[in-house]
Amino acid sequence: MEVDNCDVNSDSGHSMDEQDEPTTPEEKLPSTSSNIPLMRVVQSIKHTKRKSSTAVKEGWMVHYTSRDNLRKRHYWRLDSKSLTMFQNESGAKFYKELPLSEILQVEPAQDFSGLPQGSNPHCFELITSRVVYYVGEDGGGPVHNPVLATSGVGRDVAHSWEKAIRQAMMPVTPKASAHMPVRELCVSISVSNSQIQENVDISSVYQIFADEVLGSGQFGIVYGGKHRKTGRDVAIKIIDKMRFPTKQESQLRNEVAILQNLHHPGIVNLECMFETPEQVFVVMEKLHGDMLEMILSSEKSRLPERLTKFLVTQILVALRHLHFKNIVHCDLKPENVLLASAEPFPQVKLCDFGFARIIGEKSFRRSVVGTPAYLAPEVLRSKGYNRSLDMWSVGVIVYVSLSGTFPFNEDEDINDQIQNAAFMYPPNPWKEISEEATDLINNLLQVKMRKRYSVDKSLSHPWLQDYHTWLDLREFETRRGERYITHESDDARWEEYADERGLHYPKHFIMSPNLDDMDEDP
Repeated sequence: MEVDNCDVNSDSGHSMDEQDEPTTPEEKLPSTSSNIPLMRVVQSIKHTKRKSSTAVKEGWMVHYTSRDNLRKRHYWRLDSKSLTMFQNESGAKFYKELPLSEILQVEPAQDFSGLPQGSNPHCFELITSRVVYYVGEDGGGPVHNPVLATSGVGRDVAHSWEKAIRQAMMPVTPKASAHMPVRELCVSISVSNSQIQENVDISSVYQIFADEVLGSGQFGIVYGGKHRKTGRDVAIKIIDKMRFPTKQESQLRNEVAILQNLHHPGIVNLECMFETPEQVFVVMEKLHGDMLEMILSSEKSRLPERLTKFLVTQILVALRHLHFKNIVHCDLKPENVLLASAEPFPQVKLCDFGFARIIGEKSFRRSVVGTPAYLAPEVLRSKGYNRSLDMWSVGVIVYVSLSGTFPFNEDEDINDQIQNAAFMYPPNPWKEISEEATDLINNLLQVKMRKRYSVDKSLSHPWLQDYHTWLDLREFETRRGERYITHESDDARWEEYADERGLHYPKHFIMSPNLDDMDEDP
């Protein structure tokens, strides 16, 4: 956290904001209360930081700021997420910690208006939203001077810091282009149109954390990142155009084209796209984890029915929105169902639309898509497929969630089993799972597409039309303050259901908010 106008008391090592320093005799009088004075608590916060083992660069450096023209000398340490100015080489006390995500620009020396009297010009500037750091001191002496370097003064040492900070702000730029200026193309996605802004560098808008890998796949690596001006956490998918075939690059462009027209609480939000000659950057909202992680990390490596119903209902509602817009996901699996939080009953969002296709209600496609274990027989047979392809995948997801295994025998060819729908329900664990669950799975894993359940038929199935599931979803919607999973037309039915059976019906559900902009969905 950066604290402006904040210095370190050299005697105690405590941080004290100048604005908090007592200025009148009355304020300095001891308190007669036995409680600890608030002022003492503020002053006793230690401004210390354990040095990370992943330093990119460290050494002495001098600077002054747009708020304080006194030039200061500190031991700088740069890691993958922040620049910390320590009091000395070995201690943990520091003067400032400046997150890289708060640096808006690194510029050559320009503004000399605040230059300390009688001192030499600075070498470069770190610009944040609140203060400008004027870094280095051009002593005018020999460029390579070891004495100057250890003191933090000199053009050479300052320029080496400037280069290191620029690289840390854009840590995933290909090494081949690190020595040449890279101007990037930013495509800002909006609801109505795609706006193109030329010569926008992604590192000036977002900080990418190279050591925070959120996921990886055939289309590239997904890193954690942060928007510099707002501090908003994001996920940034990066594709290396030199390493990936043109076909996969086109699938990423297909994903962006589809996502820019999708705006729904159950679908991952796309912010924008950047592009260089070597790379494509897709910026999306950052979420907590995925459904696969939840299944694998659970006590029995499978999920209870109550939680599965809660998650599957959300998947189906998001699919309904997709299918209403004639979009078929084509690669539904637990890895592509993201969890928005670590809550026991979290919001889920569908992601990874690289294989998605525009397919009308009565249209068919033939190109092979998706992940084999979740693929419907018609795709494996190279027959025409339609939106019911997603419904087969939902059936596999339900099976995997409840049992922790695939519905197919590993000793036999998975393609043959899928095409023959030769899935099984062994007693362990299926004797513990309701018949209604297996009935829905059977209706989703239908080889004949015309027999396979649709989204609406699945949502109407008795397994999901459950009072406790409805309560869980309504509690979730009430916490969020928006209604997009359940519909108010069902409220009276469930209230009557609870009343007839003497069940508790939460009264705060009666006047709950509703989303008006979801009425386009069937």
